[in-house]
Amino acid sequence: MIEVQTFRAEVRQWLADNLVGEFAALKGLGGPGREHEAYEERRAWNQHLAAAGLTCLGWPEEYGGRGLSVAHRVAFYEEYAKADAPDKVNHLGEELLGPTLIAYGTEEQKKRFLPNILNVTELWAQGYSEPGAGSDLANVSTSAELDAEGQQWHINGQKVWTSLAHWAQWCFVVARTEKGSKRHHGLSYLLVPLDQPGVEIRPIVQLTGDSEFNEVFFDDARTEASLVVGEPGQGWGVAMATLTFERGVSTLGQQIRYKRELEGLIDVAKRSGAIDDPLIRLKLTESWTGLQAMRSYAMATMDIEQPGQDNVSKLLWANWHRELGEIAMDVQGMAGLTLPGGEFDEWQRLFLFSRSDTIYGGSNEIQRNIIAERVLGLPREAKG
Repeated sequence: MIEVQTFRAEVRQWLADNLVGEFAALKGLGGPGREHEAYEERRAWNQHLAAAGLTCLGWPEEYGGRGLSVAHRVAFYEEYAKADAPDKVNHLGEELLGPTLIAYGTEEQKKRFLPNILNVTELWAQGYSEPGAGSDLANVSTSAELDAEGQQWHINGQKVWTSLAHWAQWCFVVARTEKGSKRHHGLSYLLVPLDQPGVEIRPIVQLTGDSEFNEVFFDDARTEASLVVGEPGQGWGVAMATLTFERGVSTLGQQIRYKRELEGLIDVAKRSGAIDDPLIRLKLTESWTGLQAMRSYAMATMDIEQPGQDNVSKLLWANWHRELGEIAMDVQGMAGLTLPGGEFDEWQRLFLFSRSDTIYGGSNEIQRNIIAERVLGLPREAKG
């Protein structure tokens, strides 16, 4: 296996050589709250990465990946962020569903789906949250039932906050497949095509005015009986594994983007004179130290599996980023309340979208309950 520093240097050089021409205009585009930016162009860039063997780095070689270690993948994401490369469009397939299929899928499922994730020809959405089951995934009510011939699942229900569903061709859906089952029992993990009768996708307008989340309605939508990952009725464990993959090494690249945001905000404060305000200076200093603590925690826990570490990580970055948005409004002062060009500027968008950081991917309340109950052994929260 290639040495980590050699690989890092190769990635750095490849990005310097390829983020040019039409791709140079994509620098810094995309990511949470900005998924609408040059979406098709970023997809072309993502396919360019795939052709160079720079997607799915941790997947086993037999499935088209490179079998690289966590340290290699950390190096890639760090160099990718330092180069200000555009956000990839294939995160849900590459980082969530792909590893899930490799761990739990049948060989037929792997052969059918992994190549098209690898080369970015099929995009995926995540069908977890529902109006009555947001962070409480075990409260899912979307149902799926096999037809009399046992050939197809018939799916009925609604999902919400479904990221990028309006651009995706497929969705991995957690549905209740055993009538009368409760909580995490009787759930199945289904792979469902979105381009079919019986599926309606309605984008949700965010505070920023954009739409990257969606409502997805299933009205007798169908998928093949073979497209259940794991055993029918045992989807809870598969769904939890996917969530674990979600909070992986890409968070270190995310932190470099956060560092760039913080440095940019400090520059704004210096130019405007806001840095002379002792309270603003204190908040910026605390933000810097918080970012160092976040990185130290990520590096210390990257190679180990310990109950609750993903939940702690989510709390750290979500609260830090939301607070950075609030500091940005303090730095801007009255200017943050105006729209001179009729559109939100960078810092207004940061403030508005970062309000959702402590909700999506598991709310603060849910993360703290998991840490309290499963790590600290405290009594379960009383249900009203």
